Amino acid sequence: MSDAQIAGGHKANLNNPNTSQEAKEHSKAVLDNEFNGGDVPKATDDDTGKNPGNVAGGLKATLKNPNVSEEAKQSAQERLSQMDA
Repeated sequence: MSDAQIAGGHKANLNNPNTSQEAKEHSKAVLDNEFNGGDVPKATDDDTGKNPGNVAGGLKATLKNPNVSEEAKQSAQERLSQMDA
């Protein structure tokens, strides 16, 4: 699990009306101590650690989806070409 996912879970806990005050205090402490108040880097477009077949399949689906912009299709095509190299 990435730092961004862990921090996101703690942020969600702080906003959940169904969690105890103790749980919220714990999440706040974790965010303050380990994540500088929840300031973590965003996930990247890096495909390392991902299944290349699944990534390629998603990119191919993007190319065929009529609801996707031309810019997104062009980006998907470029990434597919880079994967083949």
